[in-house]
Amino acid sequence: MTDPAVQDCCGFTRRDLVRLAAGAGAGLVLPGLLPAPAAAAAAQGVFPQDLEMVTVTDTGFVLTWYTAGGPTPAIPYQPGQEPAPVACDGVVRYGTRPDRLDRVAVQRHGDSAYHQVEVVGLRPGTTYYYRALSAKVPATPRMLPQLTFPPGGLVIPPNPTNSQLLAILARLLSSGIVHSAAPGQVTTLVPPRGRHLFSLALANDLHIGETVSGLATASFPPGFSQAPGLPPYPEVMAESMIADAGRHGADVLLVAGDLSSAALPAELAGSKHLLDRFGHLTLAGRLDAGRYVVARGNHDQPKTGAGYQTCPAVGDTGYNDCVPTVYDLPQGRLTSTHLAGLRIIGLDTTTLNTPGGALDDAQFAELTEILADDPHRPTLVFDHHPVTDASAVSTIAGPAFDLARPDAARLEALYARTPGVFLHHAGHTHRNLRTTSPAAPGVDFLEVAATKEYPGGFALLKVYEGGYMANFHKSSSALARQWSQTTSGEYLGLYPAYTLGSAADRNHVASRDFERLSAVHGH
Repeated sequence: MTDPAVQDCCGFTRRDLVRLAAGAGAGLVLPGLLPAPAAAAAAQGVFPQDLEMVTVTDTGFVLTWYTAGGPTPAIPYQPGQEPAPVACDGVVRYGTRPDRLDRVAVQRHGDSAYHQVEVVGLRPGTTYYYRALSAKVPATPRMLPQLTFPPGGLVIPPNPTNSQLLAILARLLSSGIVHSAAPGQVTTLVPPRGRHLFSLALANDLHIGETVSGLATASFPPGFSQAPGLPPYPEVMAESMIADAGRHGADVLLVAGDLSSAALPAELAGSKHLLDRFGHLTLAGRLDAGRYVVARGNHDQPKTGAGYQTCPAVGDTGYNDCVPTVYDLPQGRLTSTHLAGLRIIGLDTTTLNTPGGALDDAQFAELTEILADDPHRPTLVFDHHPVTDASAVSTIAGPAFDLARPDAARLEALYARTPGVFLHHAGHTHRNLRTTSPAAPGVDFLEVAATKEYPGGFALLKVYEGGYMANFHKSSSALARQWSQTTSGEYLGLYPAYTLGSAADRNHVASRDFERLSAVHGH
């Protein structure tokens, strides 16, 4: 999201958020957010909660939940109010009839308070029913309020009054609708026709070097830091993402910006050291299995200050750019690579010093020329800032946080003239969201949740001759599961409502003609 020194995701000042939290704590709690725990929970002293059906593929699904010594706190809540973890078993019972859950899957690696159970070996296009249990107590689902945004997007007035702040929150929660993150049944996807050709992992927002997660300003709402003695959380999450991407068969990894927290040389070098565990950095030409490509995010912008003086100067602006010393990627440079016939273009939509995005004329002209050379060639584009109006009006920070509207409009018009462009991947908003544009109806615009915090993971894009299947996967290491649960309490416990996304945002199949593509070795 934004530089810690700049007003971040919600547009509130610290004083605004203190007043908002106080007003919310005085009684602004949405009914339906607290599912009743099973009677057995109190008797056992174990409260399985926050159950989520995260991933559903053609052959399986993944559930996550948390076991604690007390029930789920009322939203909004402070970090210290989350009940303490209780390690125990994790079991999923499932079947094709709700009254006959005759199959069982169990979590790996013994007891834990942070559960992730993968159910495999299922039939495509089939409805399954499930129940998750710990200590024989059913887990209660995480409940997500449906957020409602004004037609033109959220606008935070300068120096808002208490009544204005509460009105904003009331507007966001005005639908009164609450969704379950685990409704108890799931239908497996039906994969596209034809052979599976290769897989891409889509990730973003690593924020290597960050030490406090979940801040809207420099000190509020309450942020989350790693527990003493544990490795830095951005490294924990990136390591798990990289290992999980490989375990799920990703041939190539695309990272759509915010490689670092503040673009310091050590942070950038640390991010590259981690990404090199996946394979080799490649910014032009052919991609083979075990390669990765990066784009820049606003956290990777040129900076000012003593920590940046050894990096190349950006003209006479007074800023220094440290990214090229590590990634050989000057600001404003487009990358063009290809994998088995698939054209992959990375855009730099960062500006010199603002969190919102822009696409300069030179880069747009180069993109236009590349696409015009073969407009029907299957093409995936990625950058840091989301593009569509549907995204802009539903961004908590408002439309200015996304790609500038004029640049978005001309990019969509270019896509409309280029039938081969089928997907645009972005980060920045730290959420899972799939949107479309009336100007470019043939393109899926996919925002992927941040790697570095809840829900924490990546999207796997499995490409077939007849289309693709996209699935979001949470990072699965023990420390990653713990940090994901911890940071689900960001923004006073409302963060999951904004970032998790719907089941369809996270998991979907799209039909496309990819007969021109070939299989990567091994597929």
